[in-house]
Amino acid sequence: MTYAIVWDESAIDAAARFLKDDPDGLRQLMDAIDLLADQPRPDGSAEYGSPDLRRMHVGRYRVMYEITEATVTIVVIHVGRLG
Repeated sequence: MTYAIVWDESAIDAAARFLKDDPDGLRQLMDAIDLLADQPRPDGSAEYGSPDLRRMHVGRYRVMYEITEATVTIVVIHVGRLG
């Protein structure tokens, strides 16, 4: 089953802010998020209060996302950067 990736507006805004000073890091983050379409619970991701709310680190970045089985979607809720 392939999931649709949907970005929350606040996550898009955060990613856009990081694009200016770290395009390579953001590209790595986007590639990792795209892979969630085929594997929504990859090794290295962790439950965040429930099995369908997950958190994942990619390089300097962290992403929080929610898996919705009923509509086969992954909603990217938050993108942040460490340090």
